[in-house]
Amino acid sequence: MNKPGYKKTALGWIPEEWEVNNISYIASVSSGGTPHRENNKYWNGDIPWITTAELSNKIISSSVETITEIGLNESSAKLFPPNTLLVAMYGQGKTRGQVAKLGISAATNQACAAIILKDDYYVDFYFQYLQSQYNNLRELSNEGSQKNLNAGVIKEFKAPIPPLPEQIKIAQILSSWDKAITQTQKLIEAKQRLKQGLMQQLLTGRMRFKEFGVSVVKVGDVPIEWTKTKLSNISKRIDRSIKNIETTVLSITAKVGFVDQKEKFNKVIAGENLVKYIHLKKGEFSYNKGNSKSYPQGCIYRLDEFVEGAVPQVYYSFALSPELACSDYFKFYFESGALNNQLSQRINSGVRNDGLLNLNADDFFSVEIVFPSLQEQIKISDLLNTLAREINTLKTSLSFLQNQKQGLMQKLLTGQVRVKVEDIQNGAA
Repeated sequence: MNKPGYKKTALGWIPEEWEVNNISYIASVSSGGTPHRENNKYWNGDIPWITTAELSNKIISSSVETITEIGLNESSAKLFPPNTLLVAMYGQGKTRGQVAKLGISAATNQACAAIILKDDYYVDFYFQYLQSQYNNLRELSNEGSQKNLNAGVIKEFKAPIPPLPEQIKIAQILSSWDKAITQTQKLIEAKQRLKQGLMQQLLTGRMRFKEFGVSVVKVGDVPIEWTKTKLSNISKRIDRSIKNIETTVLSITAKVGFVDQKEKFNKVIAGENLVKYIHLKKGEFSYNKGNSKSYPQGCIYRLDEFVEGAVPQVYYSFALSPELACSDYFKFYFESGALNNQLSQRINSGVRNDGLLNLNADDFFSVEIVFPSLQEQIKISDLLNTLAREINTLKTSLSFLQNQKQGLMQKLLTGQVRVKVEDIQNGAA
């Protein structure tokens, strides 16, 4: 195969003007260290000290921990300048292979590979390139019980070397997508904070629509028009068995809600026998007794994403009475963690051997629910649903931008698509 204007290299086909070489050819590579934790003289100083947990494809402008000048001098820690690229050589979960760029002078721990580029190599181009190589870097980890990278692997890692003006232009293009992505993320975070704040106010009566009555001032007080009753009085427990029904087997995750077991675990963990599963329909709720960081007392979700599904009997599933309860209102009510204190008081001695909380059905359905009239529930849920839709629209836009950037990286960082370099912004280097 012959591609005019391109040549075959260790990285595949690249433009004839480009070169390929090891990272060690274009940069110095080293790692940091950790001062002794027991020596108070080493910690809480003025020098930022970065760990791999802080590497997430971003520019670092601050650190969780700091060390002192003594800690720096009397340990293997090193001070790296701004524009140093950091690669996580090991760390929990998805950390290994993550990249960051220092926006400040900082020290790092020994799990960070520090890459300081030589002259004529544009840092933002290689920041983008290393981000694009996340999966490839992870695949180079050793085969021990803890899959780690090391400085030697980073040094020998291959990288393309376009002419400097092209490096700068490519980095500028990709950085413009980064700015749009960051701005969208900030908008999502702001909307989520607004929604969370309104939930805390509207679902407790501390903020009300004027036509329904007066807001309460003191935390814990309830508007006199609102109703207090047990969950069992406004709901009916669901215990339908799975009988000759082909349906999706579902689990609940704390962050997402209902998920298809096959997609989540790459298999149906229920097996073929669904005797211990119940038939749940869209609009009905389930309480997952598994504890998590975000929901230590378990979580309650409404089935929205599927028309129906099979859920474990260990979940407490129920349908709300439509005469008393607006389903959308209670979706937000349960999401807000309004029942956490009551559930915590009813849970007996923590977690069972199967990872579930010790809470029987009678205790769960006896929790006290406080809620306004149906009309006020609808008004509140309409406002919160509007915010939720705006957040989902922004998330869709974010996903679109991220996918766009991913496609651009694949084309620009390999030279599949060439850029014009005549209009490089002044001062880019």
